[in-house]
Amino acid sequence: MICAKRMNNVLLCKPTYFDVLEVKNPFMRGMLTVDHARAEAEWQAVCKAFQQAGVHIQVIEPVPGLEDMVFAANQSFVGLDQEDRAFMVPSVMLHESRRGEVPYYTEYFQNLGYRIIDLALDEGDYLEGGGDLLWNADWEFVWAGYGHRSTLGGVQAFARIMGELSIPVQLLELVNPTFYHLDTCLAPLTADSIVLYPGALAPDSLRELRSKVRTYEVTREEALKMVCNGVSVNGRYITPVLTPSLERALAKENVEPIVVDTSEFAKSGGSVCCLKMMLP
Repeated sequence: MICAKRMNNVLLCKPTYFDVLEVKNPFMRGMLTVDHARAEAEWQAVCKAFQQAGVHIQVIEPVPGLEDMVFAANQSFVGLDQEDRAFMVPSVMLHESRRGEVPYYTEYFQNLGYRIIDLALDEGDYLEGGGDLLWNADWEFVWAGYGHRSTLGGVQAFARIMGELSIPVQLLELVNPTFYHLDTCLAPLTADSIVLYPGALAPDSLRELRSKVRTYEVTREEALKMVCNGVSVNGRYITPVLTPSLERALAKENVEPIVVDTSEFAKSGGSVCCLKMMLP
């Protein structure tokens, strides 16, 4: 078991070069102009929210020309193996404009002494890190989404490697292109509960979810406000908005909400979960 108390570090990337330059998901249609000063203020507020939740901030420096590097969840997957050794799995990104981010994150984790596990995926397979690979809140297993960014072959290769580390992986099929990553439609709350937009997942995947954990379902309108792109840590849930369904779920699970505006990052289809990578 990877104790959540041992994951109280988070990696973030400054939004220095953040912009919306290319349509990569439905939220980016219309190519909305980014207010850079506001984005910086929102990012600082996200940092403060994690600190309020008792989490230590680490920062990777942004790189010119990589406007999406600020979304630190997507370039990797990290954790501890059964011998408490930190490891990192580099992503294989679908969009060419994002592939240049991965080497910088790989180098960052190498310098921290992480074991780098390269999956060597088959041509045409992709795996987009913490966008589609979410530790359950007890750090006992991983929810793995596929269908839009990460491919079935990509998550199957990931699951095989995790199996060698004795880390179970539960595959979930995404079927609604608006919810292009798993972290746009599912958020672990506690060891046995999640927040979920059911319209984003295939029926078989929904049955698997409901058989394993308590599911608190939100509406499509709530999911579009990124309530499933929050982060549960240390009894708090950091979220861009507190909607009725989410508020009821948090109250039932005795989780305290921390609300932080991420409207500039929502122009690129991201929010709190997209901006972070929890670290051992």
